[in-house]
Amino acid sequence: MENLLHNGYVLEAAKKSGTGHKRKVNSDGPSRKARSGGKKGSISEEASAPPDDMIGSLTPNLALPRRLRALEQTSPSQGAFKVDKNDTLTPFAYQRRLQNQSTWIQEAKAAVRDADILNTDKPGRMVAEAPLERTWRVTQDEICRSVGQEQAKYRKEWKLDGGPYRSRYSRNGRHLAIVGKNGHVATFDWQVGKLHCELQLGETCRDVTFLNDHAHIAVAQKQHVYIYDQQGIELHRLTTHNDITRLEYLPYHWLLTTIGNPGILRYHDTSTGQIVASHRTKLGACHAMAQDLHNAVIHLGHQNGTVTLWTPNLNTPAVKLLAHLGGVTSVSVDPSNSGRYMSTAGNDGKVRVWDCRNWKGTVREWTVRGTGVSEVEWSQKGYLGVASGGAVHVYTPRTIITEHLAPPPLYLTHPIPNRPLTSARFCPFTDVLTIGHASGLSSIIVPGAGEATFDSSEANPFESKHTRREREVRNLLDKIQPDLISLDPDFIGTIAPVGASDEFGEKAEDVPYYKLPRQEKLRRAGVHDTAWPGTGPDAKQDEELELGYSASDSDVSEYGGEDATTSAGGAQTKKKRSALKAYQKKKGKNVMDPTLAKIRARMEMRRRELLRARTIKEGGSVPESRTPSSALDRFRRPERS
Repeated sequence: MENLLHNGYVLEAAKKSGTGHKRKVNSDGPSRKARSGGKKGSISEEASAPPDDMIGSLTPNLALPRRLRALEQTSPSQGAFKVDKNDTLTPFAYQRRLQNQSTWIQEAKAAVRDADILNTDKPGRMVAEAPLERTWRVTQDEICRSVGQEQAKYRKEWKLDGGPYRSRYSRNGRHLAIVGKNGHVATFDWQVGKLHCELQLGETCRDVTFLNDHAHIAVAQKQHVYIYDQQGIELHRLTTHNDITRLEYLPYHWLLTTIGNPGILRYHDTSTGQIVASHRTKLGACHAMAQDLHNAVIHLGHQNGTVTLWTPNLNTPAVKLLAHLGGVTSVSVDPSNSGRYMSTAGNDGKVRVWDCRNWKGTVREWTVRGTGVSEVEWSQKGYLGVASGGAVHVYTPRTIITEHLAPPPLYLTHPIPNRPLTSARFCPFTDVLTIGHASGLSSIIVPGAGEATFDSSEANPFESKHTRREREVRNLLDKIQPDLISLDPDFIGTIAPVGASDEFGEKAEDVPYYKLPRQEKLRRAGVHDTAWPGTGPDAKQDEELELGYSASDSDVSEYGGEDATTSAGGAQTKKKRSALKAYQKKKGKNVMDPTLAKIRARMEMRRRELLRARTIKEGGSVPESRTPSSALDRFRRPERS
């Protein structure tokens, strides 16, 4: 109270007295804050309304310190700062951080709502007006006359001599890479006709794919996989990838996946240059591979008609099913429904659509029109393109996923007499389908196949050089680890159920961490306490020495064989390697650290003590300690007896 009186505050009389007047306390003058023009804060009566009348009379006229004042309103949509739900007093910096986070969240939500309003472009499609009209009867010439002038330019024909050709679009749909079987490789901006590079490799090439952006491509050549830059300069030769037939690139994980005639699936990290995983499919040569953009799972089609789903963290396929009676020629996953449907084509002349949620059977199947190898490809809006025989057929999403015995009705068809048809690729964010064949490439217009809007932070068709560099750095910082690839990507961040196995294969007990003993906490943290016997990496060695047996550092066993022991039945079995040897091998043969030196010295001293105690117990004589022998001992005089 004395501090309040000296500061010159106005105190209100107690309400119990009922006088109703105010008493002013004399002071020397205004306070320092008042003279400096500082603002006076007040505590809200709703936030702190104490039951005591004296405190209630003081609070309306007291000024809080600056660090405890309510923060001023920073945005008109946020309002004044409020105390958190727990009604606890937090530091000033933490309060500022919480308010900024809340403001950013509200602004981000408002920006998303505004962006949805501005997205006025909607995908179109062909609709028949008369009852007897059919959309598949509309030719490409009629479509070019109906659409705009810029869209009509997308209808192109490339006549090339190095075929048959395969193609691949970049993520933003702006750049196109083509590869011919005879070694012709080229990358260019197909919308403006700008050529980046053109190579004549002079050997068999089977597939091509872009890496993180259009600046680098990977080509599956006859023996190995080669990486080229935008100018066509060879950067790397991946010698571990032999006889590759198909390539895929996982952009969010920076992984290049390859499969070939040996039947080995490899995951190559392009950011570090290391092979993350290598799986032997044991199903022979593979000529069909696709990735699920939703969960980054690789789908493989094999010669015996099976389709397998692979992840880097599993040595066996996550899913294995018999899709066709003949070999699988093409596999594709629908990107419009979060990878819900998968389509396959086989040598038996069938095209099947599968539901990836239950794998109980085909959603729809039909026989392709024409003969030869079939290629299937999904567009961003769920349109399915099937290239078989001498024509390419397109089906709408609703007719494909509807269960029916009859073949689905055609949406669009285009004859291509140049056989064989080796590839079919939809261009992202554009209604264009590119077909590779023996005489080059053909691009047709498929109304409604492409996504009308795009996210510039993910794939921007109009990005500049500066924006591309920033995106590359940001994607590298946001790189996802390969161990997180799973059929269900929503498991990240969830709580493991009780009794589930951890990464070491042990079941987790329902015991709080603070109740665990010290050794268990050290074991879970991966730290071994070497100060006590039985807790470090030489725990088993300590137990053997307690029983009177000391494991030698050599590879020869004390029982007469090299790492061999004789059981009760007379059979010779391999002796288990000691913990000390395992620890040495883990650390490295040529690496010595203080911990390893201490362990060796302690184990040697203990071995000698146990050997001495055992000799004395058996009644034998203990040899006196002498200096170690050297090369000069041969000149030593013999001791007189």
